[in-house]
Amino acid sequence: MSLQEFVPTPRLQEYSERFRDFYTMTRRADGVLLVEAHTMGGPVQLSVENHRSLGQMLKTVGADPENEILILTGSGEEFMMGSDPDGFALEEADMEYWAYEYAYKDGRINVNALVNDLEIPTIGLLNGPGFHSEIVLMCDITLAAEGATIFDLHYDIGSVPADGIHNAFQELLGVKRAAYALLTGEAISAEQALEWGMVNEVVPRDQLIARAYQIADHIMTQPRTVRRLTTQIVRRPWKQRIAGDLDGGFGIQMFGHIAKKRAVHGAGHIRSTVDYVRQGRKNNFD
Repeated sequence: MSLQEFVPTPRLQEYSERFRDFYTMTRRADGVLLVEAHTMGGPVQLSVENHRSLGQMLKTVGADPENEILILTGSGEEFMMGSDPDGFALEEADMEYWAYEYAYKDGRINVNALVNDLEIPTIGLLNGPGFHSEIVLMCDITLAAEGATIFDLHYDIGSVPADGIHNAFQELLGVKRAAYALLTGEAISAEQALEWGMVNEVVPRDQLIARAYQIADHIMTQPRTVRRLTTQIVRRPWKQRIAGDLDGGFGIQMFGHIAKKRAVHGAGHIRSTVDYVRQGRKNNFD
C-alpha cells in the first residue's frame, strides 16, 4: 500500500451546487455532462462574477474523472446579448486592478481552460444570438440553433477585439474575413457560419440539446482512452493558436482600457451597441 492516498477529485454533487447560480449541470450515467450557463435562469448577462466563474467551472469539470463529454450551452433564446446592470461596478471603481484581475487573468484562464484543462471531447451549442461566442466556437464540435447570430461587439464599444474572440475568428474565418468581422461587427447568421466552417450543424433550437446527445452517443461508442487521445489530436490547432496569440492579444486590449481610463462594459452601452443584431441588420453603420 502506498504511503499516501490520492487527493480527492471534485464530485458533481458538490460542484453543481457551488456553481448553481451560474450553471445548471446534468450528467447522464455514462458521464456525458450538460452545462447550461444562465443568469437568474435566463440568458447570460455578462458580469465580472460570471466571467470569472467560467474558468473555475471548466477547470473543475476537467478535474472530475467521471466526466466523459462536456456539452456547453447557454439558456433561453439568446446566448449572451447584454450585461448585468451592476456587473462591472468593480471594474469602474478600480480600473487598473480589474483590467488585470478580471480581464487579463480571468479571461486568459477561461480560454486556456477550455482548450487545455479538459481531457474530454467538448460540444458547444450556440442557442441564440450572442457575443463571446468563442466559448462554444472553440469547442471540438459546435452546433448552432436556427436564428442564432455570431458577432463581435468589442470594436463598437471602444475595446480592442483581442480577448479570445480574435483567436476564434482568425482560426475559423481566415485573415480577411476575420478582419472584416472584427472591425465592422458583422452579424453572421447561423447558415452563413455553417457555410464558412464556423459551426458544424444548424438545427432548430428546440432540437439542439437532443442533437448534441446523439453526437455524444456516437463519440461514446469508442473506449475512454481513444476518446480522450482523439481529443488531443483535434484540439491541437487551438492549442497552437492560443499559445501564439492569446496572451499578447489580451495585453494589447488591456493597454487600450488603461490608456482610456474608463470602463466600456456598462449595460446601457452594450444594449445600444447590439440593437442592430436584434433588428436583423448586418452592422451598425449601413
